Amino acid sequence: MGGGISGLSLAHFLSGSADPVVLEADSRPGGKIRTEKAGGYICEWGVNGFLDNRPRTLQVAGGLGLKVLRSSDSARKRFIYLKGHLRLLPENPASFLTSGVLSPLGKLRIALEPFIAANKDDETLAGFASRRLGRQAYENLIDPMASGVFAGNPEKMSVESCFPKIKAMERKYGSLIKAMIALGKEAKKSGKGPVGAGPGGVLSSFSGGMEELVTALRTVLGERLKTGFRVAGIEKIEGGSGYRVHTEKAEAIEADAVVLACPAYEAAKILDGFDKGLAGLVRDIEYPAVSVVSLGFRREKLPFPVDAFGFLVPFREGRKILGMLYDSSIFPERAPEGHVLLRVMAGGARASALAMLDDEKLLSLVMGELGGMLGLKANPDFVRVFRHERAIPQYPLGHAERLKKMDEKLAAHRGFFITGNAFRGIALNDCIDNSFALAQNIGKML
Repeated sequence: MGGGISGLSLAHFLSGSADPVVLEADSRPGGKIRTEKAGGYICEWGVNGFLDNRPRTLQVAGGLGLKVLRSSDSARKRFIYLKGHLRLLPENPASFLTSGVLSPLGKLRIALEPFIAANKDDETLAGFASRRLGRQAYENLIDPMASGVFAGNPEKMSVESCFPKIKAMERKYGSLIKAMIALGKEAKKSGKGPVGAGPGGVLSSFSGGMEELVTALRTVLGERLKTGFRVAGIEKIEGGSGYRVHTEKAEAIEADAVVLACPAYEAAKILDGFDKGLAGLVRDIEYPAVSVVSLGFRREKLPFPVDAFGFLVPFREGRKILGMLYDSSIFPERAPEGHVLLRVMAGGARASALAMLDDEKLLSLVMGELGGMLGLKANPDFVRVFRHERAIPQYPLGHAERLKKMDEKLAAHRGFFITGNAFRGIALNDCIDNSFALAQNIGKML
């Protein structure tokens, strides 16, 4: 159940070996993937792209006949807003030495990272970053990155669950810098590209926006995708090995296997009458509110250059936005000729109330921030507000233990599974990779 990217891709992977049925409560599939086109602008309601470093997503897109659109090479520069100015993020070790993102003492503290003892236990992202890199690097670099990716609070986020690659590097090599050196040598020997602690890859999409992927999956699934079907409950079939799924339309569907691929708060409602222990575990997953404000301007109205990816704002700056992306620089055909499309994010785990302001107040807040931060005085020619009361699921300290308990309970229900971005990765690539792995497991069972 659930017609977001997890449910759609799972059904796609299963189509060759089973007869999947996707039940989606909404009138349209896609979850947080939705593209709105108006006035010559192409705006993303939620997900605005995926990194091209994971082959499974590229394989799915290619198999569906979609042409992947890589972001513009001219939009690689990323900035951090610090002390009233946009500071260019260093792109390599040499530029790091001259970067204004950190003070000389902050840079020296990072240089001492190889001498910091490793901690194999899970910890908050704030604790991990401050311990390994220093408080300044955490506040100026890691904090805004966490807000930009998760809309989260690093003081609560689990580094193990949110950034497993980074924690694994510390465990194996004892230091992030030592890990980078070792991995760089390995990559040089193998002829692979540069290795980093971050996710890597280039942000990619499709010429008509991310909804092209949903539309293509919907087309190949055909009648196997049923929209407007809200699940009311699940029960095991007595004397059998399957399940009976009840919908609010008073219809019942019998299946050999059932997968919940809906948001955790919806899964909790469905699970209440099936397994209260599982329901409790998924119900506690938090989703802060985030709003996306898309703004269109004639290029000459902007008092700042937009030949970049965008900027993020550290929490310590005390601003009321999380950051801004230059959408029409990242993907040039997102705005009419001579115009620019900007995408501002507000809210998140530390300021959810701001995201829930009405459109007029939210627009006033955003324009006030852009005026104070960048000197923008002109009114936008185009505005769209996309509000997500429950946006991105959070992985706090203890999330890995939650998953372990879930797996133990799921083991008692053969043929019953739970997936989605609330558990093992929030990105589109994570969802597709997890769906592929789950499809393999279900195929072995059937």
